[in-house]
Amino acid sequence: MKTCLIVDDSRVVRKVAARIVRDLKFDVVEAGDGAEAMRHCREKMPDAILLDWNMPVMNGLDFLRALRREEEGKRPLVVFCSIENDAEHINEALSSGADEFIMKPFDADILESKFVEVGLV
Repeated sequence: MKTCLIVDDSRVVRKVAARIVRDLKFDVVEAGDGAEAMRHCREKMPDAILLDWNMPVMNGLDFLRALRREEEGKRPLVVFCSIENDAEHINEALSSGADEFIMKPFDADILESKFVEVGLV
């Protein structure tokens, strides 16, 4: 079974996203910030990462850049998920290694369509 790491400082967002992702037949791991997510990735690299931008300790963009520098072998698909939806933020996320970008709030249909677009489903 594929795994998805959900990285968001909001417990509510993580729980809602986890329910959607489980319905797509993924095992789910959660992290409340980029530093915690990095620890998870160093232990076991997931197949997918749903990543928030604004978080304490290590934000999503810093996490993504560090992940892309460190990854060896398995390269997870990263879907950025943020309220930061202007062209500058989207371009920065994509140029830093994100595979796709969705805006908050999102629903099951939006998340599933993005997972289909990047080949996860």
